[in-house]
Amino acid sequence: MPDFNCAATIIGGMPDKDAASACAGISRHLVDLPAWPQLPLRSNLENMYVQCSQGFPGIVVDGQKLHVEHGANLDRGIERLYYDWTENKTGGYAIDKEYASGLHYLASHSSTALPLVKGQITGPISWGLCVTDGEGKGIIYDETMADTIGKFLKLKASWLESFMRSFSKQTVTFVDEPYLASLGSAFVALPNEQITGQLNEVLSGIKGIKGIHCCGGTDWSLLLGLPIDVISFDAYNYLDSILCYQQELLSHVRRGRAIAWGIVPNDEESLKKETAASLFDRFGDALSHLTGDGLSIRQVVRQSLVTPSCALLSLTQDGVEYTYNLLTELSSRARRKYGS
Repeated sequence: MPDFNCAATIIGGMPDKDAASACAGISRHLVDLPAWPQLPLRSNLENMYVQCSQGFPGIVVDGQKLHVEHGANLDRGIERLYYDWTENKTGGYAIDKEYASGLHYLASHSSTALPLVKGQITGPISWGLCVTDGEGKGIIYDETMADTIGKFLKLKASWLESFMRSFSKQTVTFVDEPYLASLGSAFVALPNEQITGQLNEVLSGIKGIKGIHCCGGTDWSLLLGLPIDVISFDAYNYLDSILCYQQELLSHVRRGRAIAWGIVPNDEESLKKETAASLFDRFGDALSHLTGDGLSIRQVVRQSLVTPSCALLSLTQDGVEYTYNLLTELSSRARRKYGS
């Protein structure tokens, strides 16, 4: 895994309505780790849950809602999915241009292979809670359907990584799990074994650099125990949440793994209160919790990324530009101060 050295990148969702403008901003600012943007304001098909739905047995898209229709077609589709999973056949699990215009734009407009690119896929817990059965209940609570989720998204993740490798020498793939912020509540009433089993299934389809993003507080020990290279979290609002698991986080870093610090807020009101200097002070304070006992700030910085706290969908274009400037300035300041 490369030393990220506080490279700047984004989480995924952007407010642009066309891929050209979104990718132009990314190419200008995120030179160390460009990422393909999700553009749900361009099309509902780019909603993070709908975007990953192509190829799932019995899936029906109704606006931003997804449900599964039962019947003979569903049974045949599940049989096909199990066959494809057994044979690792990913061709039927592509994400088409209509569902991911930013991904395909970046691929077709990269004249030479990029050194590194970041992408993302919706995680099985969040996806399985948002896709419902005929009674409006998340399919992850149906034993038969639940087993298909991880297998389906494993094939989807494998296809995505392979596609990104067609225009980048190395890839970083995040599994985005916003609903893990509700872990332990009545809304996510799932045993830990099922959660880790589903996540391990999807992660096994990613051969390059892999990470998990959660934009709220959660049981970080559960995620830090998974075979991931990067843990990504909202460090602006939820730093204390992950520092409750300081020893697990320290162990993560000692194993050579990385942290994506979501240190730049993703709402206009908070952005107006912050400068590069104020966020750098906040970042320095966060880093200080991981030093000592054999770890230096320089080492942690080498194994760090800086990102927005989550998607930038609610921002104006001026807000997006300011976010980019904050990210690149934070990256530059960290590199100058810690000299790696």
